[in-house]
Amino acid sequence: MAGFDNKPLRFVLQAFNYTVFMALIWYFATSPSINIIADDQAVITIAFSHAGQLREPCRRLSQEELNKLPPNMRKLDDCQRERSPVTIEALLDDQPFYSAALPPPGLFGDGGVDVFHKAKVPAGEHRLSLKMNDSVRIEGFNHQLEQQVTIDHAQILLVGFEANRGFVLSGGEK
Repeated sequence: MAGFDNKPLRFVLQAFNYTVFMALIWYFATSPSINIIADDQAVITIAFSHAGQLREPCRRLSQEELNKLPPNMRKLDDCQRERSPVTIEALLDDQPFYSAALPPPGLFGDGGVDVFHKAKVPAGEHRLSLKMNDSVRIEGFNHQLEQQVTIDHAQILLVGFEANRGFVLSGGEK
């Protein structure tokens, strides 16, 4: 048995194992057909981060109050850290598909909220209405967008928000 060389057999078995392994990868990469959404559907995704406005306006300190503070702590305005909750409402063809009142996170309630919602909707032309309030000092909604959108089948309409521009749509604008 000492003179028996099994290297060729090992190479053949190794090639066979690699072939079976690659055949399995090829099969699972090409054969299973997965449809995440139906052919007549589209997706609207609302995704953004936004910090609500301060709950209370900043207060201007008087000269006496400034003099009581150490020199390195003197600043003209005294601002509380706590922020307003963010309330958002989204309607498609006057039917609500997302509504939330999101409190500010953080130990002092001073963080920004992260909004993420994904909804499957019928493909086609729709009236999209987005409303948001980020201040407890304002009644109603202080940010709004109403727009006619066309969403093709299997298309994703992304809704974002920028503080200086308001709601921003990507894909599906008309």
